Amino acid sequence: MRRTATLTISLLAAAALLTGCGSEKKDAGPAKAGAASPSAPASGAKGSSSGKKGVPHQVVFEVDGTGASNVMWIGNTNHFEQVTLPWTKTESIQLEGAELKVGVTVSLVPGSVKGSDGMLKAAPCTIKVDGKQVADNQGGESAKPCTYKLKD
Repeated sequence: MRRTATLTISLLAAAALLTGCGSEKKDAGPAKAGAASPSAPASGAKGSSSGKKGVPHQVVFEVDGTGASNVMWIGNTNHFEQVTLPWTKTESIQLEGAELKVGVTVSLVPGSVKGSDGMLKAAPCTIKVDGKQVADNQGGESAKPCTYKLKD
């Protein structure tokens, strides 16, 4: 009984601490004249607020094999999940602002699958952009993930 009470009190204390951590910041006082707020873009700043957008690209992530495997991919956002193989995911990615100059890296990290010799190896992966294959891991022979720098 004592253990249960101690655990309950500990959990309640942790919950109280966590809810207190999300409190809002108090205003430090009046803003100085001419100072920009942190969320407001500086005049002449380039980026997504500039309104420039590139053409949308269709990016296809593929992992081959059989069975289940973990897969991590970076497209519009980061993703990680367990999937049934073979697996395909399609995303539309449109570059904007500074991405138009420097590009963005899309990446696919396949999990392990059992090879013909019974040993685990990286599952075969590919990345296609607008129908053209742009990256692979040589049928799973390379331990490196599939990556590609997408540019307009």
